[in-house]
Amino acid sequence: HPATWYVNVQGDEPFLDPEALVAMLQTLEDAAPSTQVINAYSPLMAEAEFRSASVPKVVVDQSGKLLYISRAAIPTTKALEFREATRQIGMYAFRGSALTLFAQQHTKTPLEAIEDIEILRFLELGVEVRMIQVTEGGIAIDTPEDLVRARNLLLQQDIT
Repeated sequence: HPATWYVNVQGDEPFLDPEALVAMLQTLEDAAPSTQVINAYSPLMAEAEFRSASVPKVVVDQSGKLLYISRAAIPTTKALEFREATRQIGMYAFRGSALTLFAQQHTKTPLEAIEDIEILRFLELGVEVRMIQVTEGGIAIDTPEDLVRARNLLLQQDIT
């Protein structure tokens, strides 16, 4: 279906704050014509998430452009200490031309294959990825342990 933007909210982000989606939609309205891909991120608060390979960490420049995303604990000090970091939120927006370019690459790009993070394909193909910071998305469910944590959170909130 022809559209100016295509928005994808990953199914493993069931606790995504609705205000984050509102922020994404507002960003789309204000996006420069040259902007092709937008992704969301939020602060990482716990060192365990920082060290977790299931949590993609993002490094963003001062203008909001994605520099790199990794399952590794980045950025870190020489002593490998956790000071501050941000994590990717599974909420994206793409222009049709960016999706076409993505699909034309029939295999994973080298870094995408190593990290198993699809957004890296855009970086490797020379597409700038704009990042928007949103409030923490809660628990992303990527492992059986995450599912247990999510169920416990729901029980605590008495949400069924």
